[in-house]
Amino acid sequence: MSNSEQVKLLTGWSSPYALRAVWALKLKGVEYETIVEDPAKKSPLLLRHNPVHKKVPVLIHGDRAVAESLVILEYVDETWTGYAFLPDHPYQRAAARFLAKFGDDQVFPSVWNAFVKEGTEQEAALAQSRSHLKFLEEHLKGRRFFGGDKIGFTDLALGWMANIISIFEEISQVEMLDPETFPSLAAWIQNFKEVPLIGESWPPRDRMVAKFKALREQYIAPK
Repeated sequence: MSNSEQVKLLTGWSSPYALRAVWALKLKGVEYETIVEDPAKKSPLLLRHNPVHKKVPVLIHGDRAVAESLVILEYVDETWTGYAFLPDHPYQRAAARFLAKFGDDQVFPSVWNAFVKEGTEQEAALAQSRSHLKFLEEHLKGRRFFGGDKIGFTDLALGWMANIISIFEEISQVEMLDPETFPSLAAWIQNFKEVPLIGESWPPRDRMVAKFKALREQYIAPK
């Protein structure tokens, strides 16, 4: 396998999962071609390379395809030298993977529920999401990033929080991440956003607000 083989990334303009792959490739300095997919009209290329989930992101490296964003992060880390995402110690690597999966399995669903619910259901979802955020807050205390002094695997996995949460708060008019309650997370968000390659990769905020506002209205509309 040659690291110089052509690299393509099948992505979506608003996908927080695809952004992980974008950040990973940029941190490694890998040149790649971006192919933006339409979720309403999935291309033959996407269906061929991710026939199971039929979703972005998909990384195509030469004639090999890698699907699922966390898997892509590990593939990129192991394939290209230079900037390392995962630490050297096995326990620290396991901890980073655990937090990344916790983000996908627990944090994002609870934040999403707090965004699309109303009334008592929203209050319950907010309580759950804040409990999950508190868990992350404790892990982050005393560090600039989850990876220590630099962005690592967990930061890339949880990076969606630095953009999506503030968009959800703006639309729902509900504070999800209070800086006084979560000072370490609030500082991390600012530090993460200030990294140039992170900031330059965010999708247009006005389009994101419009998209998620429409989605929320669909969820809360009378059935």
